[in-house]
Amino acid sequence: METYGKILLYAMPSFLVLVLFEKWWGWRKGNDTLRTNDMISSLSSGMTNVTKDVLGLSVIIVSYGWLTEKVAITHVPSGWITYAVAFMALDFAGYWVHRISHEYNLFWNNHIIHHSSEEFNLACALRQSISSIVKIFAIFLLPAALLGVPQEVISIVAPLHLFAQFWYHTQHIGRMGFLDYCHAIASPGASCHQSRVSG
Repeated sequence: METYGKILLYAMPSFLVLVLFEKWWGWRKGNDTLRTNDMISSLSSGMTNVTKDVLGLSVIIVSYGWLTEKVAITHVPSGWITYAVAFMALDFAGYWVHRISHEYNLFWNNHIIHHSSEEFNLACALRQSISSIVKIFAIFLLPAALLGVPQEVISIVAPLHLFAQFWYHTQHIGRMGFLDYCHAIASPGASCHQSRVSG
């Protein structure tokens, strides 16, 4: 988790540049979806959450490495297939964690801040709760652990998976044809963010 937090710490400047680009793009197109006070609130929330993870202030119920050692029944062959399986496993885990966050009050209390913005933009993708100190994510990586996907692969693919989710949070990208169809199959839980899609 600390490594993941450190990667996010390095990614935050990139996110900031992209958020500012979205602000400029919206202004240029006459459709500014990023109010300055809302943007500052979202960025502050994102930075405090990353700082918490970098400092290791989260309690991880189950480590993925431990899970793999205990339950792996096979090992995926090394190569691109391992990374594809890891991405699908992370998408599966992300879907269930997000769904649980919407269906159970205990987890909704931590997740609600992500939905507290009045706008839908890239900055609100960074709006995360600092109070979410209990992590249950690894439990849902059980399919990857059963296949013996190495922890190193998960560590590489997890930030890429997170960065891919960043783009769901904008109104300036409309329908994407085939990619929308693939996303609907892979992540049906993302429909709570479908308001970004126009037409």
